[in-house]
Amino acid sequence: MAIFDLDTQEYKVNGARVGIVSARFNHEIVEKLVAAAMETLGDNGIEEKAIQIIRVPGAFELPLATQTLARKGEFEAVLAFGAIIRGGTPHFEYVAGECTRGLGQVALDEQLPVLFGVLTTDDQAQALARCGGSDGNKGHEVAVAALEMITLMRQLGEERRNG
Repeated sequence: MAIFDLDTQEYKVNGARVGIVSARFNHEIVEKLVAAAMETLGDNGIEEKAIQIIRVPGAFELPLATQTLARKGEFEAVLAFGAIIRGGTPHFEYVAGECTRGLGQVALDEQLPVLFGVLTTDDQAQALARCGGSDGNKGHEVAVAALEMITLMRQLGEERRNG
């Protein structure tokens, strides 16, 4: 029995193409996430020309755009970035819930790693802490997860072909 547990930083991502979908709403926060992801992907061998970035109005639009990129069949992972900050109405719950559900459904339907880089915070200070502040940068963490998933999916595909 083969066990896949990628606990090293030896990613096998040569030639990988990655899609990034980012929300324009809360752009100050989202662009910091995207910049950290781009840096991390580049530092690990994914060339900038192998990354396609598209922008959508807000987090609610992320699932459809992510699905559209996934269906192109050109990418080994799609990273979705947004920031949903709680306000005084139930709007936060609706947007956060549908965004989360939609992105998860795209991953399952398309059998493609869809990485969740959507901050859901109580206030702007929490969001800023998670995009390069005291809590690090979740864009970096999402990119690392994408590298790991690309490597894992390649390993599983290889095992399937050879098994």
